[in-house]
Amino acid sequence: MSHIPSRFQPTRRAALAAVSGIAALGLLTACGYGSKSTSTSAAAPAGSAAASGSTAALSASTVRIGYFANLTHATPLIGVQDGLFAKALGSTKIQTQIFNAGPSEIEALNSGAIDIGWIGPSPAINGYVKSKGAALKIISGATSGGAELVVNPAKIKSVADLKGKKIATPQLGNTQDVALLNFLAGKGYKVDAKTGAGDVSVVRTDNSLTPTAYSAGQIDGAWVPEPTASKLVAEGAKVLVDEKSLWPDGKFVTTNVIVSQSFLKAHPDVVKAVLTASVDTNAWIAANPDQAKKDANAALLALTKKALKDKVLDTAWSELAVTNDPLASTLKEEAQHSVTAGFISQPDLSGIYDLTLLNEVLAAKGQPKVSAAGLGTE
Repeated sequence: MSHIPSRFQPTRRAALAAVSGIAALGLLTACGYGSKSTSTSAAAPAGSAAASGSTAALSASTVRIGYFANLTHATPLIGVQDGLFAKALGSTKIQTQIFNAGPSEIEALNSGAIDIGWIGPSPAINGYVKSKGAALKIISGATSGGAELVVNPAKIKSVADLKGKKIATPQLGNTQDVALLNFLAGKGYKVDAKTGAGDVSVVRTDNSLTPTAYSAGQIDGAWVPEPTASKLVAEGAKVLVDEKSLWPDGKFVTTNVIVSQSFLKAHPDVVKAVLTASVDTNAWIAANPDQAKKDANAALLALTKKALKDKVLDTAWSELAVTNDPLASTLKEEAQHSVTAGFISQPDLSGIYDLTLLNEVLAAKGQPKVSAAGLGTE
């Protein structure tokens, strides 16, 4: 990956070695919170500013970060692999865990297994509400878009044809699961949120298994994030609903960054360093979209031992956009989707955001402030 800017080159080789370690460790530790729950450690290499002592050590020796092997988590996929996170964190080591879907990641955050995570809005909302506002804070946006309902065109040609069909989602209560249930309810279909039984059968399936299930005829479609949606399209599926079409201006929060409130209180300097890495990574992705796409694919190869085909990668990448803005106004609407789906009662989301550190990072880089839409500090 020779096109990474030179200022990132010193950390890249060590980071690539660390990501390779993730894939190997995944074979040993896949029994954890997620279907691909893995961990590794990385620190700034010798010769970097942090290693040479020119950067003050942060308050935590290690930060544990969770994310998915999905393109909708492009920021940590690229930022960890390419060394931007190690650069920002200096001597603080990075431990990563890879998850299939958000509910498992919330469980890990609540248990103290991770400190910071990239995650969809629905699990973040559920985690906040169920803890009565004590478990987590949303501290940044990450991704908008990148989720579609794709179906077998021989069986489903319109929304009316969904009745009696089997549609997969990544996990009970995850963001795409809630989106599908809300969509079906809006079309008059009745489905039990917990069991998935009803007019349409909602089949919770690990993203890694969904393409095989589709090819085998075990499901008729899926509401899934990228790149899983584009993998199904490559298998002959068609996009019935692009979720962007359901939102004003096509923008909606797909991935947020969350933090354990206890970790935020104890180590705000570490959290700010992670946010600095996130903002820097998003800026690099925006400036280098073609190379970023290749680097994300390299990270997926290291994590899953299988790279995306060029056509799948190109299609999937075009469906999403990285963003520092948490798009807080759309979170309010996603919360109502969880209510409609039957996962939560009317929630009180006041205080769910703490964008103070993010806005400090953005201000230092001359970028505009982002809004919590009245749902927290900024």
